[in-house]
Amino acid sequence: MTQLLPATPENIALAAQVIQNGGLVAFPTETVYGLGANALDVNALSGIFTAKGRPTADPLIVHLSGAEHTPLIARSVPETAHRLMQAFWPGPLTLILPRQPAVPDLVTSGLETVAVRVPNHPVALALLQAAGLPLAAPSANRFGHTSPTTAQHVWHDLHGRIDLILDGGAATIGVESTVLDVSTAPARILRPG
Repeated sequence: MTQLLPATPENIALAAQVIQNGGLVAFPTETVYGLGANALDVNALSGIFTAKGRPTADPLIVHLSGAEHTPLIARSVPETAHRLMQAFWPGPLTLILPRQPAVPDLVTSGLETVAVRVPNHPVALALLQAAGLPLAAPSANRFGHTSPTTAQHVWHDLHGRIDLILDGGAATIGVESTVLDVSTAPARILRPG
């Protein structure tokens, strides 16, 4: 049964426990609502694909609470990426970097790179800090549906398919993050945001 709860400190702590136990939590970011799971837990990751009806050939973005956690996910960070992180994180910029071996293939669709970002939303950051884990978090909707900008949109699409929805109000941007591949030179925009 899916719970829809206001994003109070107590409920953020509860959501962090759900994630630590392998569950799925929808939460607001500045762009759209994300569907979060432990990015290092293959069973939790499988749950994302099942809940969304998403093909596993579609890589996931890993959300971190700060740039200092990038080495957990990325094997190396080029100087260009460091400059972009300083200028645009936290914020709606996803960087493609060489992945650490510990990152499951389900996150990267078997690619040698991983998509990483630090969201600029107080609820997202509080959840990431409370969980103490990197979160794989695509948009919290059924695959092919419009990305959700409110908790009610998530409820409509994923009720009964996920554990918890944190209602932190409407997402302010309403469009997914820009995705920039900095694993090659020159860097390439893979998705304008």
